[in-house]
Amino acid sequence: MASLQQRKQRKDESGGAHAVADEAVRGTGKGKSEAAPGRRKVTYGFHLVEGRMPHGMEDRHVAEFRKLDDGNEVGLFAVFDGHSGADVATYLREHLFDNILMDQSGSDFWTDPTEAIRRAYHRTDRKLLKKTAGDDSGEGMKKGRRRGGSTAVTAILINGEDLVVANVGDSRAVLCDAGGRARQLSVDHEPLRERRAIEARGGFVTEIHGDVPRVDAQLAMARAFGDRSLKEHISSDPDVAIEDVGDGAELLVLASDGLWKVMSNQEAVDEARGIEDARKAAVRLVDEAVRRGSKDDISCIVVRLH
Repeated sequence: MASLQQRKQRKDESGGAHAVADEAVRGTGKGKSEAAPGRRKVTYGFHLVEGRMPHGMEDRHVAEFRKLDDGNEVGLFAVFDGHSGADVATYLREHLFDNILMDQSGSDFWTDPTEAIRRAYHRTDRKLLKKTAGDDSGEGMKKGRRRGGSTAVTAILINGEDLVVANVGDSRAVLCDAGGRARQLSVDHEPLRERRAIEARGGFVTEIHGDVPRVDAQLAMARAFGDRSLKEHISSDPDVAIEDVGDGAELLVLASDGLWKVMSNQEAVDEARGIEDARKAAVRLVDEAVRRGSKDDISCIVVRLH
């Protein structure tokens, strides 16, 4: 696989939108790459549905293509699953990708994407924590917020060939390979899996019958953005995966845990891969998750690699 730096420098020589009963659709749509000659056509679709929980919609997403000044095209896809409010997820939607691609701290995304993403995730989290500590200068946080957090799963698709996925929390990215097999690219950051690290920071993990394991009896994940009151015991350090998807991969599914709680990776891929329209595939996945009893907010993005 050519390095990201090599691909950046390479010249381009060839030049249901419907709601299921009792849920409210909070976003649905689709888009496509410019598909310059010699580049792979890529389409995407997304569908977000508010769940039946005692709060408003807390999920946010990003799904877009950007043409960079150097001629490269990046697809930017993300799901942010907020908790205790949507402020942190909203801030991530507005700032995280810019912090990754415009890193001024010495890590160039094109030469060292893993380190650049880690720096950007940490820097973004520090800014969030300053805002929840009372710095209300207006960069997306509501005045007076002192709690709340969000997962993040981000995917950057470069010229339809290289895919860079990162995540904190339990929102998930799953790739369908050329043979139709599902492969999870993200890591579910579960409290039990990271118990030793949590306890080393002075925290604890509870296991109460009838409930999921939680950090300090509160948070059902070991890594997240925000969550100022728990920050000493949890991390915002992302796992990062880089994939060459230029040779047969069919599609990518990004979704919040409202989908993954009731559907396996392979089941999601099997539902989506037979539907050519990416938005309709996202609708199908969300509808199926609701049919299976998911009550949480559900955000789903399907990226088809034609």
